[in-house]
Amino acid sequence: MAHRSDPADLALHGVRVLGFPTTSRIAVRFGVDRDTVEEALLDAEARGWVRTLTFGPTSGWSLTDAGRVEGERRLAAELDRTGLREAVTAAHARFLPLNRRFGAACTDWQVRPTRLDPMALNDHTDWRWDQRVLRTLTSVEGTFRGLCDELSSHLARFDGYADRWSAALRKVDTGQGVWLDAPDRDSCHLLWIQFHEDLLATLGIPRGSDG
Repeated sequence: MAHRSDPADLALHGVRVLGFPTTSRIAVRFGVDRDTVEEALLDAEARGWVRTLTFGPTSGWSLTDAGRVEGERRLAAELDRTGLREAVTAAHARFLPLNRRFGAACTDWQVRPTRLDPMALNDHTDWRWDQRVLRTLTSVEGTFRGLCDELSSHLARFDGYADRWSAALRKVDTGQGVWLDAPDRDSCHLLWIQFHEDLLATLGIPRGSDG
């Protein structure tokens, strides 16, 4: 049976992975009671690990440097208690080449070089170009799902990434291209970033240092 992380750890971790989330968003993502998440975040705020920020009409939680350190300490302790460090490290190693493929596909979705401009924005009028990108994403999907399934069989918090990612890709397939890389919804790109951040936080790896 997959290990279920402590709700207080998930609350702190959710702030990092989801990026400026509300209490409710963390609770829904990890299947934890909202009041439990709220209590854990208020305690974390009192300890200087998180803070609330407001931008216009939007408010959310933000992680402090001390909170990042504390979150990584808790996740490291969890790996040691469960004996899962080797399994997660191996999964991360298999993720890296997949990450490069996905990154290249996202670049091709956004940029379509021309003879005069190698960085010309993709206006999505070249059907063959976009279909090639979609074929790459479809080939990535199966491997990504297998990786997510393996991780979620060890740590329950990795459950859900694959289904959300596939749902976004289906929308891209139907012509809703915004679901590939929009930052304001559970797009393929945003979910991929969250999954990667989950791995980095779990293993204590600085972003940008894993190739």
